[in-house]
Amino acid sequence: MKILTTVFLIAAMLTVGLAQSGEKAPPKTSTKPAEAPIDAKHLSKVRTEIDTGLSFLLKQRNADGGWGFAPGVSHPALTAMTLKALLQHSDYDNDSPVVDKGFKCLMKFRQKNGGFYLPKEGNANYVTSVAVMAFAAARNPRYKSTLSDAVKFLRCQQIVPGSKTPAGKNVGKKHPYVGGVSYGRKGRPDLSNVGMWMEALHQAGVPGDDPAMQRALAFVAMLQNRTEGAEKRAFVVRGTDDGGFIYAVNRKGGKFVGESKGGVGRRGLRSYGSMTYIGFKSMLYANVERNDPRVRAAYGWIRKYWRLDSNPNMPEGRSKQGLFYYYHVFAKALRAWGRNVIEDKRGVKHNWRHELIDVLAVQQNKDGSWVNKAEKRWFEGNPVLATCYAVLALQETLK
Repeated sequence: MKILTTVFLIAAMLTVGLAQSGEKAPPKTSTKPAEAPIDAKHLSKVRTEIDTGLSFLLKQRNADGGWGFAPGVSHPALTAMTLKALLQHSDYDNDSPVVDKGFKCLMKFRQKNGGFYLPKEGNANYVTSVAVMAFAAARNPRYKSTLSDAVKFLRCQQIVPGSKTPAGKNVGKKHPYVGGVSYGRKGRPDLSNVGMWMEALHQAGVPGDDPAMQRALAFVAMLQNRTEGAEKRAFVVRGTDDGGFIYAVNRKGGKFVGESKGGVGRRGLRSYGSMTYIGFKSMLYANVERNDPRVRAAYGWIRKYWRLDSNPNMPEGRSKQGLFYYYHVFAKALRAWGRNVIEDKRGVKHNWRHELIDVLAVQQNKDGSWVNKAEKRWFEGNPVLATCYAVLALQETLK
């Protein structure tokens, strides 16, 4: 137990920007050690959750060594996600037969341009990003050039001045799409795609000051519901000014995504959980300081809308949509933030690791799987995908 306690003790909680966010910082002269980020009870619980979740995933493996949305049909995204989850467990490494065969299956989906995807399906950015994360986790010399080519492919997916839209028009320097990434063919970019793209590059070792990451940051910042700097985001319909993040760029009169109506004449774009945590971690990956007004505003939103029973601030009838995706980005964002305990706007303190472990323990099925029983949208009714999200989120609590 003493060894475990020593392993999980970390430095005192970050104090930068706390005054602005409303939390009290500890005295600078304090030498009191920080609490362990996770106690023995939750450490035991999370290991059991992860082990049983991986056991379920291993039973879903196809004959070719991959995983998919349907039995017997492997898909590069689910194969990559499962491989990453396995590699982040102490029982598996590159020499494990299940891992080795899994990567051989994943390689079948490699395209000549270095990307990983199904040409007829699209989603080239999403799927390649997940594949990059798996190869980055493997650190296998055998796939060094494969990882490098996949990163190059992702870089080419970013919309830059001079890019062509699907309609064949040139993208100018001031176009709102600059810095963004879309599902494919450089159509309208969105925060989910950009967030996945930045996560992949971050895990592959691309520094936050890289020009591509900084272009992505500029796009991400435009999707924040925040009055300051709004003159630079005139094409985005003004929303609630709450510091949270919306899904996509929208022009006035265009289609509203995540629309929030607050009466006649009040039409804005709703900030909600998964997008806000993506925006939050993306800014941190791009080296934005923790006392930066944009980060403080997003952190204020997180404190205001703290909850794990639903995707925060989604319309009530859709509040369970994307729940497991939310858990996934929630864990990554708060680990990047570096604080063990978050104090919400009411002054209630939350150990995010403990709460995530507890909420996922309640939702885990007897066979070790997870599934979004309330909402099947975005494929979360599929137990392989939902279980991947859950296991990867839980593994963040151990980092």
